Amino acid sequence: MLVAAPENWDEACFAVPAIRALAGSGLSLGVFCPETQRAFWETVAGLKVVSFPPKASSRNAASQITGRWQASLAWETGVAVEAFYRAHIPRRLGPEGKKLQKWISHPIVVHLAPGPVKHRVQHYLSQIEALGIHTAQPEFFATADLGIRPEKQTILLSPDSDYGPAFEWPLERWVELTRRLMDDGQHLTITGIPGGRNLGQSLLSSVEENLPFFEAVPLTAALPLLAVHSLVIAADGSLPHLAAHVGSTCVTLFGPNDPAQRRPLGKRNAVARRHVECAPCFLKKCPLDLRCQNDLTLERVFGFVREKLACP
Repeated sequence: MLVAAPENWDEACFAVPAIRALAGSGLSLGVFCPETQRAFWETVAGLKVVSFPPKASSRNAASQITGRWQASLAWETGVAVEAFYRAHIPRRLGPEGKKLQKWISHPIVVHLAPGPVKHRVQHYLSQIEALGIHTAQPEFFATADLGIRPEKQTILLSPDSDYGPAFEWPLERWVELTRRLMDDGQHLTITGIPGGRNLGQSLLSSVEENLPFFEAVPLTAALPLLAVHSLVIAADGSLPHLAAHVGSTCVTLFGPNDPAQRRPLGKRNAVARRHVECAPCFLKKCPLDLRCQNDLTLERVFGFVREKLACP
């Protein structure tokens, strides 16, 4: 079976346990992904990774599919699911619904019981369970092993978010946090990511210290750097999900997003948040006063950081 990787980084991370469950069922499994995701999926054992160039058409992407794949699975619309159709994979699975019905041959019907909001990881696991595959195995949720062990008293700071400006904590708070961590004797690295507002560079300039800086372009280039740090403090965005994937302990600063649905996977991680009446709104730009970020105090964030630094 060839599985289409979700295009967004957070969704790709949320899909990993489900894909591991598929592989654990005994299927010969491949992941079909953009070339920019290849290094990420190569950290998941037991998969054949088939990639296609950025901005490829579905026809060009289909030309990358070789061999005799008997089935495919796609969770969302896009180049991959159309490529499966054009590659004439005979059994094409996907969630039931209008968005995918043109491209799939075998819809997966999931009956979800009403109840509280579920984490997005359950969206992917429920599809696999509907195929009769057991997903409740601890190894399916294990972090990827890069063969890198975290160094003590090393902290990576990532103030940028690729989700939009409303997902970023004020720069002056990042500066205060950085100075407090330096006073505590922590070894800090600042990173910048594509899609943010260059807050990483601004933070580096504001603290006026010779701190290491890493520009994570592409994001997968940061995987070894994430793994070597004992703690990652980051704005809600793609980077903390990748950090959680490689086993870093994360403190993620949430604003307009919903941590019940979209927090990085792993019980060792923490979410720093000031819940306000208008959240979660999921908006990239705040139409009000950005109170979810402005009301998140340094002391609240530092409390989570102190707690994680105290963990063995």
